[in-house]
Amino acid sequence: MKRLFLASYFSAVAKRLPGFLDEDYSGKTVTFIPTACNVEKMDFFVASARKAFKKLGILVDDLDVSRASREEIETKLRDNAYIYVSGGNTFYLLQELKRSGADRLILEQVAAGKPYIGESAGSVIASPDIEYVHLLDDRAKAETLDDCSALNLVDFYPLPHHGNFPFKKAVEATICLYDSKLDLRPINNKQVITVMGDTVTVGGYHA
Repeated sequence: MKRLFLASYFSAVAKRLPGFLDEDYSGKTVTFIPTACNVEKMDFFVASARKAFKKLGILVDDLDVSRASREEIETKLRDNAYIYVSGGNTFYLLQELKRSGADRLILEQVAAGKPYIGESAGSVIASPDIEYVHLLDDRAKAETLDDCSALNLVDFYPLPHHGNFPFKKAVEATICLYDSKLDLRPINNKQVITVMGDTVTVGGYHA
């Protein structure tokens, strides 16, 4: 069964993760992918996410897919219990996932039932295509990305940071531009979208 935990700001909703996992998670390891922040000046949320996992008793195993070998990527994604993908630049993240082949490996693990935890960019890439966040992220930072088709783990489009600084205006503009074209699911920094099989819940309410 597909299990997704798609957040805007992970550390603000980490307390909901135990209920989502519904298992003994203490001492288990999360593959922690911080790659999206490689091209961003602001990366405090990565440290916050790492701290949140450690507070829960979940071990953190870093994996930067822009630098790791195919063997390392495959081993960590296969052997660790959970997958976490951080926020940052969504276009750069997708570029590196595709270049490294990590995208296909993540899909295989999620299909096998491994929980996927996304934050901001890490949530957006679960959508069918990430073109819709071009007002939030600079596509120029992904110089070799020529195709915005994403993981397609969900048939809707998560839109993080709704009403939150510094993305408030960009998110509202995105809603105005795409709301009639795409099934947008705006969430603020205190909300999370969970997917359990075919059941989608937004911020604690069934969507």
